[in-house]
Amino acid sequence: MSQVTSISEEVGATVIGLRRGARRGSGVVVAQDRVAVLRHSLAKTPVEVVFGDGHSADAEIAGTDRRRGIALLDVPTGEIPAVRWADAAPGLGDVVFAVANPGGSGLRVTEGRVSAAPLTIRSRHGRPVEGVIEHTAPLPRGAGGGPLVDAGGAVLGLNVMRSDPGFLLAWPAAVLRLAIEQLLGGREEGSHLGVALVPPRASRRMRAAVGLPEHDGLLVRYVEQGGPADAAGVRAGDLLVALGESPLTTIEDVFAAVDAAEGPLPVRLLRGAEELVLSVTPGPVRS
Repeated sequence: MSQVTSISEEVGATVIGLRRGARRGSGVVVAQDRVAVLRHSLAKTPVEVVFGDGHSADAEIAGTDRRRGIALLDVPTGEIPAVRWADAAPGLGDVVFAVANPGGSGLRVTEGRVSAAPLTIRSRHGRPVEGVIEHTAPLPRGAGGGPLVDAGGAVLGLNVMRSDPGFLLAWPAAVLRLAIEQLLGGREEGSHLGVALVPPRASRRMRAAVGLPEHDGLLVRYVEQGGPADAAGVRAGDLLVALGESPLTTIEDVFAAVDAAEGPLPVRLLRGAEELVLSVTPGPVRS
């Protein structure tokens, strides 16, 4: 028996196809009546889920993690088993298999190798995702959300996007399992401030260009209307200096402070040369 055939028999039943109008995608069964898919594959619900035996059912969104781009669907899965997660991340050169059912068109299994791991890249909301896997297993359009598995059929990650020509990226199992466990437990995605920030070096240059003294911090480029920072009185052009007790020298400092917050955070900022202290309550990420 070939490895491709073996992988198909091992994990094929857990991989579903996704259809919503012209959108196509794949996903995996992660628990009884719960399927994980990429959030950007969804326009609105109901969405049609197509199982490996060809039958389909309408699904509703049970929860989303926008920071990681994952959604859970509520759909009857019957006796289909949940995926089996890998215990360890793959190494450079390891053989991997990409599995998908693009829009319910039929199971696809392709073989490749890990070309780079671990990588750190930013999600669509700017947060760093560590442990991302780059690999060479080719995938057709609509395969996003399908699993990347090892030779034993354990899931290493979910395929999310194309990188350089011939390379693909998969969100790692460690990140996905945490997000999925939180969603299964009824917890929605984490909080944010609702601002777009300029990196430190560029922030210093931009202040200097308008004659303001240099100061460590992150310049606010955009404030989301109605978001937490907007409600607190933060404006575009402010220089965020500290959140709570944490000085802000990198954008990652903002993520760390927000993730650790259990309530309102004092935010120290410079508005021009004037120092202000406001109170901001991080809120859920919005679409």
